[in-house]
Amino acid sequence: MAAEPLPRPAGKLYEEDFVEWAEETAHLLRSGRFDQLDVEHLVEEVEAMAGRDRRELDSRLEVLIHHLLKWQQQPEKRSGSWKSTIFSQRAAIRRLFEQSPSLRRRLTQSVAAVYRDAVNGAAAETGLPEDSFPAECPFPPAQILDPAFLP
Repeated sequence: MAAEPLPRPAGKLYEEDFVEWAEETAHLLRSGRFDQLDVEHLVEEVEAMAGRDRRELDSRLEVLIHHLLKWQQQPEKRSGSWKSTIFSQRAAIRRLFEQSPSLRRRLTQSVAAVYRDAVNGAAAETGLPEDSFPAECPFPPAQILDPAFLP
C-alpha cells in the first residue's frame, strides 16, 4: 500500500511521526518525486545510519577486548562464558564487515578509541588495578579478530 502525500510539510511530519515520515520518504523516492523530499532530515538519517554501524563496531570491539584482557590477566578464572563472549563478538564483527566492508578501514582507529574503556571494564570486573593492564592495546587488530587467538 503506497503512502499518500500528506498535506503538512515533511519537516513537521518528521517531528510528529518518524515512522510515517520514513514511509512517505520511501514512497517519494520510489515514485521519483525527489522535489518533495525532506532532504535535510533524509541526510541526517543517512548519516545516522553510518554512525550507528561505527558505534556498533566500537561497542563490539570494546566488549571483545575487555574479555581478551580478562582472559590474559586471570587465567585461573577463565570460563566458558568468557570464551563464548569472545567468539560471539568476533562473529558479530565479521558479519558487520560483510555488510559494511569499509568499516575494516576504521579497525585500528576503533581499537585505539575503545581500549581505555575496555581496560576500565576489565579492571572493574576483575578487581585488578587499571595500571596492571598495558597502556596500549597489546593485541594487533588481526589477532583481535582471529577466531583461533586467545591470549
